[in-house]
Amino acid sequence: MPAAFRTIVPSELSPSDWHPFMVGAVAPRPVAFVSTVAADGSVNLSPYSFFNCFGSNPPILAFSPANRVRDNSQKHTLQNVREVAECVVHICDYAMVEQMSLASTEYAKGVNEFVKAGFTQAPSQLVRPPRVLEAPAAFECVVEQVIELGQNNGAGNLVLCRVVLAHFREDIILPSGIGIDPRKLDAVARLGGDWYSRSAETLFEVPKPNRRLGIGFDQLPAYLRESTILTGNNLGRLANIEAEAMPTPEQVQAFRQDPLVSYTLSKHATDQSEQRRQLILLGQKLLEEGNMPDAWKVLLLAAE
Repeated sequence: MPAAFRTIVPSELSPSDWHPFMVGAVAPRPVAFVSTVAADGSVNLSPYSFFNCFGSNPPILAFSPANRVRDNSQKHTLQNVREVAECVVHICDYAMVEQMSLASTEYAKGVNEFVKAGFTQAPSQLVRPPRVLEAPAAFECVVEQVIELGQNNGAGNLVLCRVVLAHFREDIILPSGIGIDPRKLDAVARLGGDWYSRSAETLFEVPKPNRRLGIGFDQLPAYLRESTILTGNNLGRLANIEAEAMPTPEQVQAFRQDPLVSYTLSKHATDQSEQRRQLILLGQKLLEEGNMPDAWKVLLLAAE
């Protein structure tokens, strides 16, 4: 039975009613913990979940301090980057999430959230705003452009930042020396309401299709595409195999000698429908264990 959907026209809801739908569905979102300074040198520190990276050469980050939905006022961060076009964008781990959240309190302009949230204020090397010493990653940035996305309550202000220097805690760097270990980073991300997610607890790998020319979903046998057992994720993984990596008919037949396959075939020899179902279940198990070659052998045996 098809799922039921509610269709919403954003302009027909008040900004405060529409906002929870958008930020609740577009999730999880990475969090930019941004330090800035005003023209008078006062420091501000605040988190923003309208954030991501948008290129590595040049290295560009962007975040959006949206106008407050409540009264259309602008955030101190936005005011500061217009006065001093520099910032430091930090990535927060789970160990600092409560302090980071505290820094989002709407203190009066000029109040230093480093002090209020209990963070160590460390000098940056190439920009004026200080950095959070506790953050596992920090990007010193110059602000290239601020783009107003609207004038209304909740309108975004896209702050485009070019990274000029980056700091990464040694223990989060991969043993190869290139890249970041997501388990060690333990980054947090924003969802709707009061909810966050912790990436290190929900990690899984999906092989990138651009590393190979997979056969594609359309080349899967119909009995697999139409299976009520295999999920879309299962089928997507199966479709990522290269044609030349598919098992040969001889390999498929030889796999009948595998103990689990042999047992399944013999146990359900008089019921072909149940035999196929059990073989597909076994193939699914092998696939989810990361054994795609043997999964394909079992699933091709199910065709017989």
